[in-house]
Amino acid sequence: MAVLLVQAGAALSAPDPAPGGGPALLGPAQIRELAAELDVRPTKTLGQNFVHDANTVRRIVAASGIGPDDTVLEVGPGLGSLTLALLAEAGRVVAVEIDPKLAARLPRTIAERAPGQAGRFEVITADAMSVRRADLPEPTALVANLPYNVAVPVLLHLMAELPSITTALVMVQAEVADRLAADPGSRIYGVPSVKARYYGDVARAGAVGRNVFWPEPKVESGLVRIRRTDTYPRDDALRRQVFDVIDAAFAQRRKTMRSALASWAGGAVEAERRLRAAGIDPQIRGEKLGVADFVRLAQIPAAPDH
Repeated sequence: MAVLLVQAGAALSAPDPAPGGGPALLGPAQIRELAAELDVRPTKTLGQNFVHDANTVRRIVAASGIGPDDTVLEVGPGLGSLTLALLAEAGRVVAVEIDPKLAARLPRTIAERAPGQAGRFEVITADAMSVRRADLPEPTALVANLPYNVAVPVLLHLMAELPSITTALVMVQAEVADRLAADPGSRIYGVPSVKARYYGDVARAGAVGRNVFWPEPKVESGLVRIRRTDTYPRDDALRRQVFDVIDAAFAQRRKTMRSALASWAGGAVEAERRLRAAGIDPQIRGEKLGVADFVRLAQIPAAPDH
């Protein structure tokens, strides 16, 4: 259910001027004022680190490639730093915020700092992992500073649940960004790398320093872009089968595929049969395989006695 609550209270200090008369972005002073007003103390549990640098949010929006025809989904808008920058370019922004206090303040922040765009914004108070297709208008893009402690599960859930998303640009911990964008054969290539590629082309899209956040995190951040390709069917049953194979292959990543998939297939002999039927060497390790290999393997039916 959308929360569109405008509260009374004093306006924030002078805004960060916006080019061309667009939304007035938040700077360090306004971020701290908002946090003090709401008695918000950023928590590790919710992965809260608020961006306070206007140039950074402008750069994220530019890298996303969104435009006036896009309905953008933002997860974890917090105090609204990125939200305001998104409203300068997108046709509509729908924000999902788990913290009721932050969600309730967002509409007034938008009304104060982007009055011309307030009608194109709504906020839903919810856990992003519980969001379903029916809860949202059909977003065409996902642009978000994802909570770092749940970034990969949230990203994969939304890409699966919202097939209307054609492009995603997310900020995550730098190591996670590297892992998502890793190629087969890389030391850091693993479950997130393969699953993200099921949805489309994945690439790093830049780095973000620690000093643009409040509080300053102890880790570096990175941007990752996914461009949906629809190479594989939008079939939930197939996706689950593929992801089960991926999970099994990397559960013991140093094992050969024949050994790693023994439990999944119902025995090493059956695992080898399916691997050979899919054109995959049973002695290879999962880290050497691309998503297409896992898709072929998932589609091989079990032997009649299995």
